[in-house]
Amino acid sequence: MLKHKPNGQPPQEQDRQPGRETEMVPQPEFEPRYPSAGRLAGKTALITGGDSGIGRAVSVLFAREGADVAIVYLEEDEDAEETKRLVEEEGGECLLIRGDIGSASFCADAVKQTVAQFGGLDVLVNNAAEQHVDEDVGDISEKQLARTFRTNVYGYFYMTQAALPHLTRSATIINTASVTAYRGQTVLVDYSATKGAVVSFTRSLSQQLAKEGIRVNAVAPGPIWTPLIPASFAADKVAEFGQHVPLGRAGQPNEVAPCHLFLACEDSSYMTGQVLHPNGGEMVGS
Repeated sequence: MLKHKPNGQPPQEQDRQPGRETEMVPQPEFEPRYPSAGRLAGKTALITGGDSGIGRAVSVLFAREGADVAIVYLEEDEDAEETKRLVEEEGGECLLIRGDIGSASFCADAVKQTVAQFGGLDVLVNNAAEQHVDEDVGDISEKQLARTFRTNVYGYFYMTQAALPHLTRSATIINTASVTAYRGQTVLVDYSATKGAVVSFTRSLSQQLAKEGIRVNAVAPGPIWTPLIPASFAADKVAEFGQHVPLGRAGQPNEVAPCHLFLACEDSSYMTGQVLHPNGGEMVGS
């Protein structure tokens, strides 16, 4: 059963990007909500940004469903070690890989480590992202713009390019997009632009890889309670976060992770180039 508080979160903020899940109150809900059905038995998944938030929920759910998991994270060692513990509690093996997905050479090394550890790669989840609040598009610096695109777009390209030589028929790629790709966000213009690029990347890549039997889909979450939120917004905005959607609250990571699972396993065998929308009821284009 969900433990969410319908009236939102206490005011809070963090002074660094990326945020830390260990500092959030209340803690995001990551626990899988159902027993295993073995949907990913014998599979290996590589999940970027797998240390916290949606990535943690995906990592733990995949492990429950039988997968071994490689988690790529930037620098949040405490969060990553906790996620590793949780994955292992579910019976999966977990490899932690620390580094910046904005580097093509790092992505190549991360895939190399994953394949060396587990003997192959079946599921790639491109999930890591960053965002920065700016009230005026003119305030977005060249450095910030380059950094946001390097993480949110280049990182997805680099990791995919590194993974493809190891993916065989029935392998899957799942990209985490965002509701902002469809309806925009006035203070996250560069972030929203990158998520629009992720949607187009997903659709184009799915067509290119269909003949190889590799499916490519995406998930576009709405307002989800993750470390990005207190690390991005002022405390008063955090307290109101998610209340604008029809369901009246922020979503939890374990309400998003089942979308990634569905797209990773054979339940979605006739879907490619599609986007799922766990967003609390916002009506957006598909």
